[in-house]
Amino acid sequence: MALQALEALKADDIVVLDVSGVASFTDYMIFASGSSTRHVSAIADSVIEAAKAAGKPPLGVEGEEVGEWILVDLGDAIVHVMLPDVRLYYELEKLWGEELASD
Repeated sequence: MALQALEALKADDIVVLDVSGVASFTDYMIFASGSSTRHVSAIADSVIEAAKAAGKPPLGVEGEEVGEWILVDLGDAIVHVMLPDVRLYYELEKLWGEELASD
């Protein structure tokens, strides 16, 4: 559901990591980029609306006021929608990827 919402609004560079073996708080981390703060906000809103329509509203949403990085906590999955430069700066995929690779 989250992936369909991301793809529907043309999110870029979608990556899904299975973190179930290393994280107790979620099973998947999903990363996607938007081309502007407006695009990031629209993508995150799409994920939120899709979750609500599926009867599973987000447990929390962070970063909506700025729109550079919005986190949508869906419980089983955490969706990070970021501007490309923010995504590059924090390198969360690399952090979790290295963590996963070290197991």
